Amino acid sequence: MDERGRPDGADGREDDLPGRIEREAVTEPDPGAPPVGPGTAAGVAARESGVGPAAGHIEGDHAFFGHPRGLLTLFTTELWERFSYYGMRAILLFYLTDTVANGGLGIGETTGLALVSIYGTSVYLLSVVGGWLADRVIGSRRSVLYGGIIIAAGHVSLTIPGLVFSMVGIAMVALGTGLLKPNVSSMVGELYARDDPRRDSAFSIFYMGINIGSFIAPFLVGAARAWGGYHAGFAVAAIGMGVALVFFVAGRRYLGEAGAHVPNPVRPEERAKIARLFALIAGCVVVVALVAVVVSGGFGISTFIDTMSYLAFLAPIAYFVVMYRSPKVTDAERPRVIAYIPLFVAAMLFWMIFEQAATTLSAFAKNRTELSFFGVGISPEFFQSVNPLSIIVLAPVFAWIWIKTGDRPAVANKFAIGLTLASVSFLFLAAASAIVGDGKAPAWVLVLVYVIQTLGELCLSPVGLAATTLLAPRAFRSQAMALWFLAPAAGQAITAQVVQVTEGASDTAYFGVIGAVTLVFALALFAIAPWVTRHIRHADELEDAQAASA
Repeated sequence: MDERGRPDGADGREDDLPGRIEREAVTEPDPGAPPVGPGTAAGVAARESGVGPAAGHIEGDHAFFGHPRGLLTLFTTELWERFSYYGMRAILLFYLTDTVANGGLGIGETTGLALVSIYGTSVYLLSVVGGWLADRVIGSRRSVLYGGIIIAAGHVSLTIPGLVFSMVGIAMVALGTGLLKPNVSSMVGELYARDDPRRDSAFSIFYMGINIGSFIAPFLVGAARAWGGYHAGFAVAAIGMGVALVFFVAGRRYLGEAGAHVPNPVRPEERAKIARLFALIAGCVVVVALVAVVVSGGFGISTFIDTMSYLAFLAPIAYFVVMYRSPKVTDAERPRVIAYIPLFVAAMLFWMIFEQAATTLSAFAKNRTELSFFGVGISPEFFQSVNPLSIIVLAPVFAWIWIKTGDRPAVANKFAIGLTLASVSFLFLAAASAIVGDGKAPAWVLVLVYVIQTLGELCLSPVGLAATTLLAPRAFRSQAMALWFLAPAAGQAITAQVVQVTEGASDTAYFGVIGAVTLVFALALFAIAPWVTRHIRHADELEDAQAASA
């Protein structure tokens, strides 16, 4: 055993990824890279790479369980923002597809499923844009504030009956979440110096707030929906976002300088180049939209769904091509780009299954599940509280397991395990659907599906961004979060297309085929995991060599 408790001969480097995010060097971004990096990660790292107090440091402030009160501000802001987000998401499909007589919009179930999936895709694509704006234009603090205001306005719009108000509200919530989501968590890191031993516990507290908000939202919003209809449910979500804004504005004096400045402002000489690049992106969006019009045969909701799907598919492809061909990427780094692709595909397929909590699994809860649990009547929204509750219960267990196993297995194997568990959840649901036939499945079936998916999430998600950061070329490292966000965006776009193509298929066939296909991919990832691991270790060796020569 060495001094860190690892077996002799084990370098222990590859799976120290979460901690290694903090140690990554910050370099100038590739001038040819798309301006879609969340930047906040780069900005935070740049500020933390030097010596001295953190941007958000306030001398003597330890009032929140030994942490600065700024953490309480961000904890409560994110708790209530997640409450509003997951509360709205819990009833969105039901609202879109329910009859007008029942207060819904009367959209067909297939279109509703695809639209909710594309809403999720839009949130992640806009999060990439929101992160870039925070890093280059407005700063994290204003991005969070503006995003919160837009989210609240979107929820208010959803409280007003009518298709137009609903579509505007959904779009505003997606836009606001894109501004807020990638930036509020980056501000947590700015409250602490790089070597502050409280950092890990601060993020644990912060993420507990996320899960508390996600857990209680479906209950309260579902109860409001049952009592006063869908618009009452959206009103509760609006109140939640309003509470988040109150906490953020009232507590911003405790944030010090965290998020107050633009970390990497656009320089005058860059403006023309950035304008050309955005014009190119806008032109590509127009071309993609025209293709969607031709494919769908006209304008409508399906055209929007197809447009966003195509963009979500093309964005990561473009990103990988730009990274691989960039002159700032060395020959030694290019194999790492190739090695990351199977991990990205695994993440994309995992989120494709996992994010169906708000779509096909919600439909299964409402239409194919007995709404009683241990003799107690439940609403279909209840099931969306299972995942955050499972995270709260199981995350400490997984942390203990990784400590005891020296963070083994390897990253690629963790991705494969996560994807395997996701596929098993769908195969199990397909089997349950086949057994009950035309009847309804007991509630515990869907609860177990969510728990299995949570186990997969705990294997894959915590190391996902870290692996992206390590394997991305140095010139693109500041944009790692952008690349990571593209995985769930593309995954939900797949769902939007699959639910349309499989319209009329039985639940048994739908969940069974998706589960089987993703299981094949998971087994393939297990097979090539040693190859991916070799590239990660080679990346470590390069980092050590560069550090030694510096």
